[in-house]
Amino acid sequence: MTDIAKAVGVSQSTVSLVLNRMPGAKLSAETRQRVIATAEAMGYRLPTRRSTAAVHSARSAAPSPRQRILYLTDEIATSPHPAVTMDGARTLAWENSLLLAIHVTGGDRELEESILDSARADASVLGVIYATIITRGIEASPALGALREAGKPLVLLNCTSTDRALSSVIPAEVSGGYAATEHLIAQGHARIGFINGEPWMDAARDRLKGYRQALATADLPFDGELVREGDWMSSSGFEHALALMQLARPPSAILCANDMMALGALDAMKQFGKAVPSQVSIVGYDDVEVARHAHPPLTTVLLPNFAMGQWAVERVIEEAAAHTPPPPRQIKMECPLVERQSVGAAPRAGKQI
Repeated sequence: MTDIAKAVGVSQSTVSLVLNRMPGAKLSAETRQRVIATAEAMGYRLPTRRSTAAVHSARSAAPSPRQRILYLTDEIATSPHPAVTMDGARTLAWENSLLLAIHVTGGDRELEESILDSARADASVLGVIYATIITRGIEASPALGALREAGKPLVLLNCTSTDRALSSVIPAEVSGGYAATEHLIAQGHARIGFINGEPWMDAARDRLKGYRQALATADLPFDGELVREGDWMSSSGFEHALALMQLARPPSAILCANDMMALGALDAMKQFGKAVPSQVSIVGYDDVEVARHAHPPLTTVLLPNFAMGQWAVERVIEEAAAHTPPPPRQIKMECPLVERQSVGAAPRAGKQI
């Protein structure tokens, strides 16, 4: 959807509305046709969605007691990412004539275990997707263990089990940080600042690891003075970007561990009087909607939330269809670079930045 949105010049949300044939969406026929034509021209196969009547007819002809996938998550309100992940899961579930039942626990363990116990005894539940808003490892709770013993497929989304006994999908954050840094190096940047998020988070640690690996691969020294710890908010991106530019040897490029801090860094460059990207290049991470509407549009790394949601549903269906429990799979999904206009060639040696 990101590829199509970029080619057509619309938002990813618009592409989603068109491809999912959402009723009530106020989009012109011309926009709908351009999105569909572009998708087909780029080689994407569009699913042939059955009519509602056909779906009900098929269910009546071959009734099944299992019609739902339970999607359990700890939080959705504090970040835009869970909604995209759920949209991916919902879309693929519906294409397979399944419903996605979403439960938000707010981190309440008692509520979580009550929902899981109910799912274990409910014949209409095909399987469970257990999602977390922060990428992390989890310990198996009694309710999760009981669900596994009952033979219900259980797939982890954006988290992993410490015993690696469950299928899981998480973003490949190290390779994402590597790809962003490598892109800047390819443009000739040798002093690259890095504004990270809170260091206790797995995502922050792994994105920093990718940054350091790319520098090492290019035989560039790691300079701790160029690395700052932010808090994911635009204000910290602004403050740290200003501090980096006030160094005796400022960076010619800044990689931010999320798009919000990158937007703050863009504002800092305006205040500091530096043009982006001719004097300083900026790269973000996540590819949130606002990144493409920045000035200039922000080069960033795509966090594959939609695809992760789809994979989790696919895995539940695969495990449910297997005659014997298949071996668990742990997937790290690629975080590709999205090139826009906030990155340029490094200023020539000796040129004032």
